[in-house]
Amino acid sequence: QVHLVESGGGLVQTGDSLRLSCAASGGITPRYSMAWFRQAPGKEREFVVGFHRSGTSPYYADSVKGRFTVSRDNAKNMMYLQASSLLPEDTAVYYCAASSTLILSSLRSDKSYAYWGQGTQVTVSS
Repeated sequence: QVHLVESGGGLVQTGDSLRLSCAASGGITPRYSMAWFRQAPGKEREFVVGFHRSGTSPYYADSVKGRFTVSRDNAKNMMYLQASSLLPEDTAVYYCAASSTLILSSLRSDKSYAYWGQGTQVTVSS
């Protein structure tokens, strides 16, 4: 059973940076697609960035492109999200997700992911 644990969230000010981590265990391999999603209070969960298992470059949501950078360390079963130039609208719970079966066109859909972490809160004050 795949197990995902996020860490690194916190309270920061506008313009600050955070590095979120996702530790994966339970048989996850580079052949899994992985992604970051976030959910703000009263809003639906939204896609932030993801890697498809085919090995293509990561796909970013337009709202974070140029500010967030994702990386993956397959040797350590870790995924990271470097979030820079943070804005109050980035405030949300950030989730790590994984799937062994999704197709590329479904990368941005949260319904495509079978495994989820518990989330880490990011709060950006103005």
